[in-house]
Amino acid sequence: MPSAAEPSAAVQAARVQAVLDIPLHRFLGMRLRDPADPSAGIWFPVDAPAQNQAALLHGGVVYTLLDVAGFLALLPHLGDAEHAVTHDLTASLLRPVRAGARVDVTGSVLRRGRTVAFLRAEASVDGVVVASGQVTKSVVPTG
Repeated sequence: MPSAAEPSAAVQAARVQAVLDIPLHRFLGMRLRDPADPSAGIWFPVDAPAQNQAALLHGGVVYTLLDVAGFLALLPHLGDAEHAVTHDLTASLLRPVRAGARVDVTGSVLRRGRTVAFLRAEASVDGVVVASGQVTKSVVPTG
């Protein structure tokens, strides 16, 4: 039986599917890097929905998907009766990303406390980090 800080397989699968089903994520072409391990992060193509007027990766897309990767990394640390919501996100955009590139985004849990989780996320293209971020999430009860 899962502990309070470890979700059941069914709850985790439902949470991952809910993230994948968000219309914005589908529109951006977001996919899991490893469907067997959602905490391994996501990837997306820099296609038209993710581009700015200069045909480069739009910064707002980067912020959004750094947050998603952080959330997916946190999921194994949330109990069935817990959820997490973002209350702070700081990102650094380190270099431009061209149209057509594949962007991989990974997250990690720096610290999970009783009511707050501190996360880090990085976006990379061909192994080169193009953005990094710190995400703080409040752990709240579900329902």
